[in-house]
Amino acid sequence: MEKRRLSFWEIWNMSFGFLGIQMGFALQNANASRILQIFGADVHELSWFWIIAPLMGLIVQPVIGHYSDKTWGRFGRRKPYFLVGAILASIGLILMPQADMFIAFLPALWVGAGMLMIMDASFNIAMEPFRALVGDNLRTDQRTLGFSVQTALIGFGAVIGSWLPYVVSNWFGVSNTANTGEVPTHLILSFIIGAVVLIGSILVTVITTKEYSPEEMKKFEDEKAHSDAMASSNDEEKSSLLDIFEDFKKMPETMRQLSWVQFFSWFGLFGMWVFATPAIAQHIYGLSHTDSSSAAYQDAGDWVGILFGVYNLVSAFYAFALPRIAKKVGRKKTHALSLVIGGLGMLSIYIMPDKNWLIVSMIGVGVAWASILAMPYAILAGAISPKKMGVYMGIFNFFIVIPQIINALIGGPLVKYVYGDQAIFALVMSGISFLIAATLVSKVKDVDDIVKS
Repeated sequence: MEKRRLSFWEIWNMSFGFLGIQMGFALQNANASRILQIFGADVHELSWFWIIAPLMGLIVQPVIGHYSDKTWGRFGRRKPYFLVGAILASIGLILMPQADMFIAFLPALWVGAGMLMIMDASFNIAMEPFRALVGDNLRTDQRTLGFSVQTALIGFGAVIGSWLPYVVSNWFGVSNTANTGEVPTHLILSFIIGAVVLIGSILVTVITTKEYSPEEMKKFEDEKAHSDAMASSNDEEKSSLLDIFEDFKKMPETMRQLSWVQFFSWFGLFGMWVFATPAIAQHIYGLSHTDSSSAAYQDAGDWVGILFGVYNLVSAFYAFALPRIAKKVGRKKTHALSLVIGGLGMLSIYIMPDKNWLIVSMIGVGVAWASILAMPYAILAGAISPKKMGVYMGIFNFFIVIPQIINALIGGPLVKYVYGDQAIFALVMSGISFLIAATLVSKVKDVDDIVKS
């Protein structure tokens, strides 16, 4: 018995929920730093507040992966998890920019950070089962396409989320200024729209996608091939949550090799997400970090949203080219080249003469972002047992969140004490991290037949 070959639109619908997830995620990435600054955070403190994001990923994704591997109910295996995650994330999106309404009870800064925690935990609850769903439902020769479609939808969703505040303000005339300590109306409205789209897109996947039953999964020929190769780590069915630690110790060689690539890739991404707004406001607009409530600073923040939309738009279209490029030159070379282009794009931010030239920099970042979201997962999916698809996708997330936690701890002090409060050098460090990741791709063993994938 073999898994059914899915049509393009079936694969598209299966991953459509990622559009809403990434729209909400993009709203958070582009705007959380300035919202926290509005509520009173100093620039060197931003990374400490952002540490909530990777911590939630570290805790939530392996647990959700473990339990989604074990869950078979009337609503499916993975679908209940990303539906619940979407509902919780929507609540966080609505409440974070309105944290100041709780000011009579708690400081707005801490309420905002709490909503950031809820959003990140919920995005992780929704995100991990989507990754595992591609491994569950697609044949080996369709997995690169499956993860590339996910990447495209992530890109489109992120473009909408990143550009939404700018569009709401400049196209519809909603004010982007507010009193000191208050979030502008255009941001509040954008986050509410993001919450609605998130729920709607998840429902598309829930309604249109069928998951294989446990009996069907056991009969697939590729499961036996993987199980034989992984026999030492799958001698018996495991059910304890503590077995996650045992699975971590027995992770496949390919996963260990990819971990270093992921480390430097996500160290660089985190630095960009946290410090892009203060870096560009200072380096390009000539503003002080104390101007966070000014109209000029809000303009800089809105432009960062445009730039984030650019790199995500590039990633959406580049994602469709990834399967063809990988078929010709291999997934490893494709990923390495993409990371080099992204690293050079990030480094070029330092020398760009004005805000419009930053679009060129973001084109390079978009190439890397598309590959980061697709290639490592396509390589990994062929190296792990279908029985462990969920838990290993969750464990793989360790190598995404650990570098972010490290950057969160040291990023702020580096900006304050090493970079002399010049946040632009945090972006330079991100570019260097991409280049290091590119050199480490050569050490990865891709066990699938790349030409046929």
